[in-house]
This record gives sequence, C-alpha cells and structure tokens, in this order.
Amino acid sequence: MNRPEGKVLVAQGGGPTHVINQSVVGVALAARNFPNVTAVYGALHGVSGIINEDFIDLSRETVHNLNQVAATPSSGLLSTRDKPDREYCEKMFEVMRAHDIRYFFYVGGNDSSDTVRIVSEHAKAANYDMRAIHIPKTIDNDLEENDHCPGFGSAAKFVSQAFAGAGLDNRALGGIYIGVVMGRHAGFLTAAAALAKTYADDGPHLIYLPERAFDQASFLADVKRVYEQHGFCMIAVSEGISDADGTPMISKLMGEVEKDAHGNIQLSGTGALGDLLTKTIKDELNIKRVRADTFGYLQRSFLGAASDTDQHEAREVGEKAVQFAMIEGATEGSVAIRRTAINYAVDYELVPISNVAGKTRHMPAEYINADGNGVTQAFIDYCRPLIGSSPLQSYRFRAPAVPKILG
Repeated sequence: MNRPEGKVLVAQGGGPTHVINQSVVGVALAARNFPNVTAVYGALHGVSGIINEDFIDLSRETVHNLNQVAATPSSGLLSTRDKPDREYCEKMFEVMRAHDIRYFFYVGGNDSSDTVRIVSEHAKAANYDMRAIHIPKTIDNDLEENDHCPGFGSAAKFVSQAFAGAGLDNRALGGIYIGVVMGRHAGFLTAAAALAKTYADDGPHLIYLPERAFDQASFLADVKRVYEQHGFCMIAVSEGISDADGTPMISKLMGEVEKDAHGNIQLSGTGALGDLLTKTIKDELNIKRVRADTFGYLQRSFLGAASDTDQHEAREVGEKAVQFAMIEGATEGSVAIRRTAINYAVDYELVPISNVAGKTRHMPAEYINADGNGVTQAFIDYCRPLIGSSPLQSYRFRAPAVPKILG
C-alpha cells in the first residue's frame, strides 16, 4: 500500500466544544507513531490559519502537555467561522502543497466536512498524493451518518444539570422558567433537558424543538395547564423554533433581527427569544413570576461538565481518522460513530464525505411526543449513555407532615 511520506496537518473549525481537543490530540499522538510522518502541524484559527500559514509544530509537544490540553474545553488550536468557497480551498491546498502536507485532518461540523471534500478534489486534480479526512464535532448532534457526535454528550450533560438546578429554584418559589438552548435546525441538545427529571413533577414539563412547528396558542395552553397543576412550570426551548410557515419565532415576535456573516438570522448570543416568550406569557396568562435564561456559550465549554463517554470517543475519532488514512489507505472520508450494542458500545466507520458534507440530521420522529411539546422514552434511552457516568442528582425531604393545631 502506498503511504506517502510528508507532514500531517490538523485543524479545528466552527464552535468549540468540551472535547474537541481530545480529537486533535488523538490525531497528533497516533500520527507520531508512523515513520512516514515527518512532522505534525496544527493550524491556528482553522482554515484561516492555513491560508495565513499560522502553524505550530505538535511534533515537538510533550505527551504530558498534549494530554493536559486534551482534557481542556474549547479549541486549543483556536477556531474560525470562515466558510471556504472553492477559491478559498484552492489557496489552502497551495499552502499545504508548499509545506509538503500529505495528511489533512479537519475537526468540525457540516461546513468543515464540505471543506475537506473540496480540498481533496483540488489535490486529485493536481495529481498530488494527499489524504483528507473529516473528524466529526458538533454539540448540535446534527451530522448525518453518525449515531451521535463528539461534543454533544458533554453539552447534553451541562444542559440536563443546568435544568435540574434551575428546577430546584423554580419549585421553591413557583412561577415559570424558560431555558433557551442552542439548536437552529436540530433539537437534540434542547431535548437533553429531559434528563434533568428525577421526580414525577420535575421539569422540564414542556420541550419545544425546531423539528415541530411552534404554535403560540398551543404553547400558552400548555403552560397554563402545567402551571395550574403544579404551581410552577419548566420550559426548554430550542433557539430555532419556527412557526408552521418556517418563520423563526424570534423574527416573528421581534420583527427586525440581526443576521450573521452567512445571512442566517442571529439566534445565539442574544436573550431576545427568552425575553419575548416571557412577555407573551405575562401578557396573555397574567402570571407575574416568569424568568428566562439563554445558555449561550456556557453549554459548549463549561469546565467540569465534560462527559467521560464523550471524552473517550472524541479521542478515538481522532485516532481512527489517522488509522483510516495510514493503515487502510483512505484518501478521503468522514469518520462516523456507530452504536453497536443495546447496553451501549460504539465502533467507527469511514463514510463517503459526500454523505455528510452540507447535510443536516434532525431528531427522529420517534424521539418526539405526539403533542410536539416533549420527548419520548426512546430519546431518554438514546441520550442517557452519552452524558457519561455519575450525573448529579437532587433529593427531597421525606419527613411526614406535622398535623396542624390551629386549622
């Protein structure tokens, strides 16, 4: 088998996660075992760092420090929101060729997989022997071909524990609590709030996902019913909820909305949706105590919230990417995680990059309840192993009530 001699380049793209550094370190340590690898470079700030030749030599990093960085949240190599077109990718390829990069590993989501595909096409057109492998990463859990994605389990653990804590507060004082969670098109992360439940009356009582049309009248009826039953109500809402016409609720309620560099409505980094839903409940249901939080960056890189399952798998997808390129001779592809046992085990497969690039995976219908305001046991069973061992749990007093004397 032809195994070209040259350098390895690894980069990170898109939003940081709790475990993305595990994948980079998995690549670096695995690649250093092969004699045909002359150096392992890391690109700072993702694809923009490649364009600018901003590289660091991970070959000269100690194993001890690599492992310390691996256990640290966020992107150790720093990241970028650049979305390369074909011309951008051609410039990247020229830089790689100048530096004798023969193996390119890019850790990221949908856009990152498409970048790998285009760079690989440029290499083939130039008859340049290079292996380009995409390594999955996203807290949204929305990559096709994957049972789940590295980064999701840890973010799901944070979301479930945040809702558990907020639920204790909400039960103590009553009222309505709304937690707005990341997820433009896929509701996996918001759905993970359901793992916060320990007791029958625990929240979240209502969960709204972008896979189902959001109806304001039904929402208000749901909130009123739960509030009257318990005296408090916990609500988990995806930032990307939209009405039956596909109009995001944030723009429908707000009117003028900010857009990002790619023309998408700005959903993250603002508490607008929570504030608007809070106002709607106060105005329509005349409930005074209504509060909302937007989790924002906290759910991506909160120290101490990493899932051990997520940590291990993020390391392994990096290692497997190198094995697919070096041992199996794959020239391109995307590493996919497959669940292989009911009691939870996984394996890894290299799938065609075209199966992942530019595509979005949504919550399966069987994971969402019939009313569209919650999740099913099937989702709980799917998600629970991903948040790892020893999730925190709350407890309640069990002491009996003392009989009243004055009535």
